[in-house]
Amino acid sequence: MDQHTIGEDESPGDVIARVIRDDILAGRLAAGERLVEEAIAKQFGVSRVPVREALGQLEGEGFVTIVRYRGATVSTTLRKDNRELLEVRRGLEVLAAQLAAQNRGGAAAAELADVARATSDPVDDRSIGHSFHDLVAVAAGNDQLRELLTTVSRRVAWGLGDDPTASQQDHAVLAAAILRGASVQAGFLMEEHLRRDEHTEDTVDT
Repeated sequence: MDQHTIGEDESPGDVIARVIRDDILAGRLAAGERLVEEAIAKQFGVSRVPVREALGQLEGEGFVTIVRYRGATVSTTLRKDNRELLEVRRGLEVLAAQLAAQNRGGAAAAELADVARATSDPVDDRSIGHSFHDLVAVAAGNDQLRELLTTVSRRVAWGLGDDPTASQQDHAVLAAAILRGASVQAGFLMEEHLRRDEHTEDTVDT
């Protein structure tokens, strides 16, 4: 892990959790690797209290496993875990699409209108796919749902590599349904879109 300065807008525990999470997602910390409280505290120049807070937060997110008397390690993902994560993400994304439609795009209506007018050419670009799903989460207008989606999406990215093919056609049709306020249709379209992008058979046990 690299040395990081603790900013004024974050608690020490938040910063430590963010750094460790980023290192796990980037593969700098491997599955099963030990996370020693004393070493982390020394690196950040803090006591063990914020380190424990950070590790507890990461355990709640599924990135860290803590065993009593044995300490913390980077979690190991399994095929079953990944299948369950995809199911959870799908449910949350469908709910987000339905709520977004009820809000007719809400705070993201202008951006979704741009998506709805986009061409129908398929695009293989991870950032486009992610930014669209972020727009839908914003349009849903539910901060708790958006926070849950962020956590689950991070876990999916870590466990499966998260390399979806972003379809502008899918996004355009879904955005149009949201803007029309077609809640049921938006939920159905989101579920179908996600199922096409899920490749659970390619998941590798670790």
